[in-house]
Amino acid sequence: MFSSVGSFIKRHKRKFLFTGAVVAGVYLLGKYAQKKLKEVQEKEAAEYIAQARRQFHFESNQRTCNMTVLSMLPPLREAIMTHLDSESLTTLLKTKPANKLEIWEDLKIISFTRTIVAVYSSCMLVVLLRVQLNIIGGYLYLDNSAGRSPTTPLAPPDVQQQYLSSIQHLLGDGLMELISVVKRAVHSSLGGVSLKQTLSLLDVEQQLSWIRAEVEGASRHPLSWYLLSDDESALADQACGLTENDVMTIRLLNETRDMLDSPDFSAVLAACLNRAFSRLLDNLAEFFRPPLGGSAPSSAPDSLSVVSLPLAKIVPIVNGQINSICSDAPSPFVQELLMSDHMKKFAANVYETFSTPQELQK
Repeated sequence: MFSSVGSFIKRHKRKFLFTGAVVAGVYLLGKYAQKKLKEVQEKEAAEYIAQARRQFHFESNQRTCNMTVLSMLPPLREAIMTHLDSESLTTLLKTKPANKLEIWEDLKIISFTRTIVAVYSSCMLVVLLRVQLNIIGGYLYLDNSAGRSPTTPLAPPDVQQQYLSSIQHLLGDGLMELISVVKRAVHSSLGGVSLKQTLSLLDVEQQLSWIRAEVEGASRHPLSWYLLSDDESALADQACGLTENDVMTIRLLNETRDMLDSPDFSAVLAACLNRAFSRLLDNLAEFFRPPLGGSAPSSAPDSLSVVSLPLAKIVPIVNGQINSICSDAPSPFVQELLMSDHMKKFAANVYETFSTPQELQK
């Protein structure tokens, strides 16, 4: 029996070898497939965890940005009111001075100027801090990512503080330049309008449109020019005396300026300004509603064009709008800008750009 089995094996030796090789190959292939499947699953799990961590960090960064913007509104309001002091004029008018008309003319220009400057500067503040804090947020995410050397952070704390202090330009020299441009536009548009002349809300809207056209179209500089100082350019020329932190700060400021010069920034700032001026008109509309029992029903679409007020009565209404535009937190006016879809998408794009390793960008 054993001899017959042996002879059978000899006759079918090649088949047995082939079958064994196939079985072994299938076994090894199965093991390899299992290993690769496990690697893919582990990679997908790691990518999911990293994405979830990144999303959580991004959302936390946006909350920080929102709180920072709201905390900057009181100093912005104080700076505007200091440079455009209408309160001293209203106090002076109560004394019934001989040059009462002249003071009213000054009050007219200052009231419109400071409200319009408040709209521009609050929008600029929102978008600038969105850019800066998402650049910082992206770099902080990379600094805390696996594989990064803790000895070479992209954004150390001292650099962050130095970089973010550049916002003071918007509250200082940048604001003064903006005030000068807006005041000139207001004077050009409203300087010749008599205080006795009556204006409807549509007339006020037209005046604001003319002023915006001059500020945004006829100005020598784009709006982004008011946001950052050029001091770092002069600093860069003195490279031999710069510390490592100075070099990092200059890099961050240059990256910020690149973002401010981008079409995306211009589009987001324009969307913010359109929304903000629309909200300003909504606030003013409350004072142009027809009285109850009047000839025009308050629900009529054209009712706001029927009611007209003397410019002398509109001036104090406009003058007080800064308290709504730059109100303390929570500020509905600014919150609406912070939560707009344009702003969220722009913030996500900035964060995505600066939280992606450079080798992946390339």
